[in-house]
Amino acid sequence: MFQKIKLTAIMIAAFLAISAPIRSLALTTTATTDDIQSKIDQRNADIQALQKEIQGYQTQLNALSGQESTLKDTVTSLNLTQKKLQADISLTQDKIDSTNLQIQQLTSKIGTTQSGIADDDRFVADSFKSMNETGSRSIPEVILASQSISDAWNAVNNLAMLETQLQARINSLLKAKTTLETNKKATEKARANLVTLQNQLKDQRAVVLANQADKNRLLSEAKDSETAYQQILANKLAQEAAFQQDLLQFESQLKLTVDLKSLPPTGSAPLGWPLDNIFITQYFGNTPFATANPQIYSGAGHDGVDFRATVGTPVKAALSGIVIGEANTDLIPGCYSFGKWIMIKHDDGLSTLYAHLSLQTVSLGQAVTTGEMIGYSGNTGYTTGPHLHFGVYATAGVEIKPFTTSKHCQGAVIPLAVLPAYLNPLSYLPALH
Repeated sequence: MFQKIKLTAIMIAAFLAISAPIRSLALTTTATTDDIQSKIDQRNADIQALQKEIQGYQTQLNALSGQESTLKDTVTSLNLTQKKLQADISLTQDKIDSTNLQIQQLTSKIGTTQSGIADDDRFVADSFKSMNETGSRSIPEVILASQSISDAWNAVNNLAMLETQLQARINSLLKAKTTLETNKKATEKARANLVTLQNQLKDQRAVVLANQADKNRLLSEAKDSETAYQQILANKLAQEAAFQQDLLQFESQLKLTVDLKSLPPTGSAPLGWPLDNIFITQYFGNTPFATANPQIYSGAGHDGVDFRATVGTPVKAALSGIVIGEANTDLIPGCYSFGKWIMIKHDDGLSTLYAHLSLQTVSLGQAVTTGEMIGYSGNTGYTTGPHLHFGVYATAGVEIKPFTTSKHCQGAVIPLAVLPAYLNPLSYLPALH
């Protein structure tokens, strides 16, 4: 019996010995975690400062968007856009750095937790083994077998202590395993976010290069002359008007049928907004108020809705679907149309168009989900300034193929639709507040 009591005491001593290095390791880990957290806090402070700087650029660009287009204002806008885009890149880089630090912090916590779990597992296993060996005798038997009252008391007390510490270790083990799973899931989420940010950084750098190329091309064509610049705008307007006339004539010959009853009810809001911040600059149809217009496009006026969006603003899919078209009409000189565009087909009979993009980040045939980023707004095609053109179509009434009867856009791949297929986007978007 003395040996069994001694074994219990040894186990308790072993428990205390095991606990000591764990506490020491926890102190070291806390110091490391605090250091990483300090770096994360600094990155977050940098992110807040950059967000404030970007908002300042955005405010200036918004003010310029409502003014008459002049060469001076256009160059100013391009310069401000370039600064904003560079700040966007810095912001994304800081987010990447912060995410990497978070992953490092979580990895450290996971390592510490796994070490603690291993220690707890060993202690619990050894304790159960010991208790199984001594469990053949009841407490009265242990007392009667003891050489003195003091020995008996110590034996019973030591067994009670062991059971209490064992229960504490089991509780600690269960808690640690829950923490481990939580940290592993957080790490997986952070790694996925890191991939998204790294792709976003690559895209933003491409947008910066495109914006700089636009500025260089404008300065080369305008030759620092307001008169030359206004003539460029007039030529673009005339060619765009000719394109629209060719388009209307071509589309009137399409043999496509649209069953309006098969579409979602107007006002049901099956679509989400394609931008985070909504400011409409041009409505659907002939009047400034889209909701006052007939639901179906009459062949005059505007065939979609324009949203204010500076170059590089993320554009999101309004609804899950499949990318059925993406192209760039700017590849055909003198074709002032959609520029870089994307069309997504949805399961409810609707298709959505996103035009004048600076960059497309999805490809033909790709499945996208509601709210997924599909590109960045821009100033491609025929525009009087950066914006997003958003169109909604009845899928049955639209085809994507080369435009073969246009003088200025011969061969351009664009969505071509019968007039009843053009729908008022605001009839399918959430209500404006």
